[in-house]
Amino acid sequence: MRDTVAETLAILGPAWAWILAGLALAGLELAAPGVFLIWLGLAALATGLVAALAPLPWQAQVLLFAGLAVAAVLLARRLGRGHVPTLNRADRGLLGREGLLAEPIRDGAGRIRFDDTLWRITGPELPAGARVRVTGIDGTVLRVTGV
Repeated sequence: MRDTVAETLAILGPAWAWILAGLALAGLELAAPGVFLIWLGLAALATGLVAALAPLPWQAQVLLFAGLAVAAVLLARRLGRGHVPTLNRADRGLLGREGLLAEPIRDGAGRIRFDDTLWRITGPELPAGARVRVTGIDGTVLRVTGV
């Protein structure tokens, strides 16, 4: 089987080998998502397109792929910077959110309702119905300040 794959790639040429490798990496990303293989797949596809337009020796193609892969991964990191996943962490989506107190804050503790959840909060003494902003999280308790 190894000879058949090598022969097929030799017939198709190096540009198609890169394109097929890029598609395979993109397919693997779909099968096992991790937001990493897609960037290598895009680098391989770009290498294949360059190799199709301007025939390069295999050494130059490998160096081009390596450079594009590094650039793509750095771009992915830059695009993903500051993005905090909130899956299974609903509290992270509450930072900065404003709402009305469901219960007064007495002795530094109270409750607020966001959507369908009643959250425990800490903050300054405030009456029920006062407007507050979520400024932090301590475990499952939200820290709030008056607005």
